[in-house]
Amino acid sequence: MKTIKSYYKEHLEKNRKAKRLIFITLSVLIIISIFIFAKMYKAIMNPNVETNENYSLYIYENDSFENIKEILYSDSVIINKKSFEWLAKKLDYPQYIKSGHYVIKDGMNNNQLLNMLRSGSQTPVRFTFNNIRTLEQLASRIDEQLELDSLDFISAVNNNYSLKEMGFNSHNYASLFIPNTYELYWNIDADEFVEKMINEYKRFWNEERRHKADNLKLKPIEVSILASIVDKETTKISEMPRIAGVYLNRLKKNWLLQADPTLVFAIGDFEIKRVLDVHKEIESPYNTYKYIGLPPGPICIPSIAAIDAVLNAEKHKYFYFCAKDDLSGYHVFARNIREHNINANKYRKALNKKRIWK
Repeated sequence: MKTIKSYYKEHLEKNRKAKRLIFITLSVLIIISIFIFAKMYKAIMNPNVETNENYSLYIYENDSFENIKEILYSDSVIINKKSFEWLAKKLDYPQYIKSGHYVIKDGMNNNQLLNMLRSGSQTPVRFTFNNIRTLEQLASRIDEQLELDSLDFISAVNNNYSLKEMGFNSHNYASLFIPNTYELYWNIDADEFVEKMINEYKRFWNEERRHKADNLKLKPIEVSILASIVDKETTKISEMPRIAGVYLNRLKKNWLLQADPTLVFAIGDFEIKRVLDVHKEIESPYNTYKYIGLPPGPICIPSIAAIDAVLNAEKHKYFYFCAKDDLSGYHVFARNIREHNINANKYRKALNKKRIWK
């Protein structure tokens, strides 16, 4: 028969064993928790991006998580694929994919990368255009540099009511666009793009430029139309104001502009190097050998240099100019037809000598 003392000792021993078991169990659980936490922390916070330079990831509207993984893995951007995919699923990223241009930096961890992608924190791209002939060519340039579809862009321009209120139409839409470099979101939509260009146009045509246009008795759109002709007459910025002065002199006298580049535009063959008499007979509102005044629209999207050349045109008494016979790209200027014919004959002989017939 157990005594009270022996029973008490046995009870204490059981308590010690139970406490030891609880301690061991808790210790194991703590160790497991620490291990799991460490693994999670590593998956979330350890650097998991390796790239020599900032890496640009472009995600299209209908891209899936599989598409994104394929791009990142094929370019060896992700170090540990399992940890990336594990956290992506935990954050439910496959359900929150947002298109755009994302700049991924070397040493980013999964948490930084996925939070950036999931929140749509994209980086703007630099969109540049210049030396554009037509609205369709601009649409093609947009298609090359942005996610924006070229047909959507054309439709947005044609259907924008604000443009019509500003005096734009199908002939002169190209006057809206100011060649430059712009920071835009890569996935900007067509309407947003047009609104951005409208704002840039208004910013460009500030009070000073509008005042200069008023002094010439020209509207900003008309300045752009004349500037487009100047742009296609010369690549030499230094002589643009003088050429602009010639055309302004002709406009004041109500003369035909007789600008060869307008014929090239009317014909639609931009490879023509020599305008012939037969070209001057083409029936087109852009034929400035037939119709007095400015054509209905620009023959290219004029450069800022050409626009400012018109606004700051040289005041002189020249009414004619012709390319120099040294084929340098510069021009000689004349006050009367007799001087001009001499210069023109020299230039024609130079073309004949080079066997440039058209």
